[in-house]
Amino acid sequence: MPHSTHVVQWGNCDVWKIGGKVFAIGGWQKNNKPAFTFKTSEHNFNALRDHPGYRPAPYLASRGMKWIQQYEAPDSDDDNLKYYLHESYRIVSLGLTKKLQKELGLNQD
Repeated sequence: MPHSTHVVQWGNCDVWKIGGKVFAIGGWQKNNKPAFTFKTSEHNFNALRDHPGYRPAPYLASRGMKWIQQYEAPDSDDDNLKYYLHESYRIVSLGLTKKLQKELGLNQD
């Protein structure tokens, strides 16, 4: 995604950021299966919180943040994951300062 950065931090997790703000985290569960964490709208948070293969993100959701973790999801959920990652990027980019959004060429329509 444009202007996103990738770092490895927090116990060897892959972390993607826009404007220095996290929008996605990828890591591994104890059973060596991937888990992806992303920010959601309130609507999507409520829809996904009890959906099989999804849960409120450990640590983040317990602090009132609308973050979901996809875990043990079937491969057929790849398109859904892509959608939610793009949405997380969009939501986080909207929280950047107007100045930074303009510098990055984001949300200018």
